[in-house]
Amino acid sequence: MKIISLCPSNTELCTYLGIEEQLIAIDDYSDWPESIQHLPKVGPDLSINIELVESLKPDLVLASLSVPGMEKNIEGLKERNLPYIIFNPQSLEDIAQDLLTLGKAIHAKDIAEEQAAKFRATILQYKTIADKIETKPSLYWEWWPNPLFSPGGVNWLTEISRLAGGYNLFEEIDMASIQVPSEEIQTKNPDHICLAWVGVPLRKVKPELVKKRKGWAEIKAVRDNNIHIMEEPLFCRPSPRLLDGLSKLAMTLHPEAYSGIR
Repeated sequence: MKIISLCPSNTELCTYLGIEEQLIAIDDYSDWPESIQHLPKVGPDLSINIELVESLKPDLVLASLSVPGMEKNIEGLKERNLPYIIFNPQSLEDIAQDLLTLGKAIHAKDIAEEQAAKFRATILQYKTIADKIETKPSLYWEWWPNPLFSPGGVNWLTEISRLAGGYNLFEEIDMASIQVPSEEIQTKNPDHICLAWVGVPLRKVKPELVKKRKGWAEIKAVRDNNIHIMEEPLFCRPSPRLLDGLSKLAMTLHPEAYSGIR
């Protein structure tokens, strides 16, 4: 089967199912695994070259509404009658379901069920430990520095935070993403600040800039030097790689509690 992936998380789903050799093209931002980097690029996820996609004659195109603006690409696929699947994961269980959906579509049901079961079992391991942690620190996740954007409650990072023995500062807000005023973060006074700036190279994510913000010097996370750079690919892409991010966060917050998980 000839598959084209239009965003990094979908490319990673293919890898977890062991079908990366069926990929014939990827979007510009798919950067994992290294073995797929030689493939033709069909453009950035917000502006896919649909004509190029069509010319490659794919058997299946993988789109995702987790990428804002993907609707335009989907319309292009519809207009050309290209075969496609749309994923729209908002939770960890959605990711397990996406593995199963893709597995069914590509006739790899057995490996999809195996990978989904492994994914769920790892989540359960973390939950079992997290449930026993009495003191859970608050985490301010920052997706974008200007204006400030953070995940709300309807987001996998809220789950990741809980599984790692903490909680998302804005978990009570029933939205996937929210713009927040600086003053509200100062008032909520988080224990940790987690920087996962979307689309920004790690070398440009600067905790010093956070420390210089007006009024932020008194935030507990800043005072205690608990500002963490979190790699965007491990926290902002809805694929099983989120478990690598979960491992990093858990070992940051409660290294002794989670040291037994491998």
